[in-house]
Amino acid sequence: MDAADIPALPRGVRLHFDKVRDTWVLLAPERAVTLDGIGHAILNAVDGHRRFEEIVDHLADSFGAPRDQVSTDSAGFLDALRDRRFLDITS
Repeated sequence: MDAADIPALPRGVRLHFDKVRDTWVLLAPERAVTLDGIGHAILNAVDGHRRFEEIVDHLADSFGAPRDQVSTDSAGFLDALRDRRFLDITS
């Protein structure tokens, strides 16, 4: 994932709080991914307008975490979602 990439949830994909399981999930047509706190925080910062580097800066500042580690972890997570077509990337 490049710093200038803009991640966005495609049409039909959304974050949803599952009350039965008491956890956040990423829903897509006939598919769902259970999210941990970190995954939810990353996707909560994805708005379709922020560049990847802005998301990383926001997360690093919010959680007091090293920017390099946040960048590596977030890129891996978002790349995996893109590979599974849960995420679109524009540049």
